[in-house]
Amino acid sequence: MIGPAPGTRVMVATKPVDFRKGADSLAALVAAEYGGKPYSGVIYVFRAKRADRIKLVWWDGTGLCLMAKRLEQGTFHWPRIQEGVMRLTAAQLGALLEGLDWRRVHGGRRPIAPQIAA
Repeated sequence: MIGPAPGTRVMVATKPVDFRKGADSLAALVAAEYGGKPYSGVIYVFRAKRADRIKLVWWDGTGLCLMAKRLEQGTFHWPRIQEGVMRLTAAQLGALLEGLDWRRVHGGRRPIAPQIAA
């Protein structure tokens, strides 16, 4: 699967949403409920009541995009249901979309430049 670029901001709505909502309704929800800017290029992630379905909404610069995925078996690993949103890295989003436990994905380590011996 092709995923987002490493620096992409990803915001996850922790409460389930009505999955009949389309891209425009989810974008309006981002602005009204979460105080986000749906046309800023940030990826917003939503889940259904049963955690086997997920929707992503983002602005790609030319239009509003909607991606939906349903797992055939199992459920997506999801944060505790609470109010608000939380941030994921692009790598964690990739793991989430694959049905893996995104909490086990950590940011890469910065390479340490070799030092010249004095």
